[in-house]
Amino acid sequence: MVSVVIGISGASASGKTLLAETIGKEFSAQDVVVISEDDYYKDQSHLPLAARAQINYDHPDAIDYKLLLNHITLLRHNIAVDTPVYDYGNHTRSDKTLHVQPSSILILEGILLFNEKVMRDLMDIRVFVDAPLDLCITRRIKRDILERNRAIEYVIKQYQETTRPMFLKYIEPSKKYADIIVPRGGKNRVAVDLIKSKIRDVLQLKKQKELISSV
Repeated sequence: MVSVVIGISGASASGKTLLAETIGKEFSAQDVVVISEDDYYKDQSHLPLAARAQINYDHPDAIDYKLLLNHITLLRHNIAVDTPVYDYGNHTRSDKTLHVQPSSILILEGILLFNEKVMRDLMDIRVFVDAPLDLCITRRIKRDILERNRAIEYVIKQYQETTRPMFLKYIEPSKKYADIIVPRGGKNRVAVDLIKSKIRDVLQLKKQKELISSV
């Protein structure tokens, strides 16, 4: 049964995924599950590819929070789920799913996680990865070209028209909800150790409460 839910948010290409993976490696594989908010982009398969490419994927309306919330709730009740898998090349969900088993620690990572109160309330620990925007755009260009087969003109246009404006409107303001603000993402060893310590404290506290309630 999921005991600790950790939310990791921040700008696109700020280092959220690296931080989530780094924390995950600090615990045994069976104790940690990492879920990406990106996989919960709404299905756009009913639209032509050109139309899908024009959607604002940095806006909260692009995320299927209802499905994400349902899956987290099921995992917290010790029920396995089949999560969607997003296809970046086609700008929609793929026909594949990922079977996810419940674990002690559930890590959620995504740019808009703290924007929705119902999501924030599920989290025991909220972490915001704080990176300069010029570093983020450099990383994003490299990633989208090499890993997502996108043209540099498209990446820059998307950044200027939606990514940066939505960061300023939705993502940066959500930093106020963070318990921990981390510069340098997964490469920040001090922050990783602090988060590990906090996870152990929360796990221990929940075990104590469970023991008391069972008496």
